[in-house]
Amino acid sequence: MMINNYPYQIFLTKNDARPCQWLLLHGFMGSHHDFDDIKSDLPGEVLTVDLLGFGSRVPDVVDVSRFKMANQIDDLRSILVSLHWQNVNLLGYSMGGRLALGFALMYPDLVKNLYLESTTAGLKTVSERQARITADEIKAQAILENFPKFVDNWAQLPLFETQQLLSSSKKDHIRQQRLSQNPTNVANSLRKMGTGAQPDFWSKLSDLEIPTQVIVGELDNKFNAIANQMVQLIPHVQKTVIPNSGHNTHVEQPKLFVEALNVSN
Repeated sequence: MMINNYPYQIFLTKNDARPCQWLLLHGFMGSHHDFDDIKSDLPGEVLTVDLLGFGSRVPDVVDVSRFKMANQIDDLRSILVSLHWQNVNLLGYSMGGRLALGFALMYPDLVKNLYLESTTAGLKTVSERQARITADEIKAQAILENFPKFVDNWAQLPLFETQQLLSSSKKDHIRQQRLSQNPTNVANSLRKMGTGAQPDFWSKLSDLEIPTQVIVGELDNKFNAIANQMVQLIPHVQKTVIPNSGHNTHVEQPKLFVEALNVSN
């Protein structure tokens, strides 16, 4: 689907006749395949998307400003409008969760329920954001200099420690998906869509009237703490902890993840 001169890859799964429409947004270095283990277990119709610049065999995004969150939010809106979708169940993981939150704040009339998995509302201070931008620029340079090395170092981050318990085939699938990405796009996404580059949404959480479920893994201490702060500010919210899971709960515990979702037609 061509949206603002970019060829988005979108994938629609029709599971049953229930009137549910899901939009699932993947994380950094992910793709629509991130949700292969859960999309068939959701009611109604499920739309998965390779977000801007991600997925295999994608073109360079020449206009780097396209990666800015506001532009990607508008792209997602255009996708939904082209499909005549509204009142969607919007689920985002990590980077995709930040994008989902931004979308829900910008276009609340298009979102029925919001599911935020292992994500944040941004960084609260200018100094925090600047420090993250600096750190992300170092990562962007590492991506461009030796992408396979960056991918392997990324997998060793403490945030993903629990993924070492996944099967060898699952770990290899995740690694190959990351390696199939376009390094230039990955670097520029980090520069323009990283946590330091995005808006600070903390002050807007109290304006979020959409029913929201904040989902974290039991073993993800960092994002448990962030989730605890977020649920204090969002009016209609539930925090859900997925047992025996780290950061990527829908991959580490797909069955428990689906069972934990608050689903209403």
